[in-house]
Amino acid sequence: MTDDREDILRRDGITIGIAGMSLLNGMHFSAYFDPVFILMKQFAPGFFISSPLLIFYFTSLFISALTLAIGGIPAAIYERGKGLETSNATSMWIWLGGILLLTIPTLLQMTARPA
Repeated sequence: MTDDREDILRRDGITIGIAGMSLLNGMHFSAYFDPVFILMKQFAPGFFISSPLLIFYFTSLFISALTLAIGGIPAAIYERGKGLETSNATSMWIWLGGILLLTIPTLLQMTARPA
């Protein structure tokens, strides 16, 4: 019984790390923000979004969601290869590692900016 609780608690912590890193990658200082913002400005009128502030927020949300989805591909391949039906701690660590690789340019750009 305690092993299940420990595993659930470990997965919850990794899930918080996954969400935090993907949100960090969607921030305005992200290395991916400016190119995606330019593309979003072109597509926004098709979705009846005219406010620059809304485009700014949707760009951040889009980058975060895309980071979450792309970072999960290696974990999904691992789970498929192992034949797992549910995620375990190893696949969650793989997911966090994939997101961390996608977030490295943002972390480098964040630390390189003067205060």
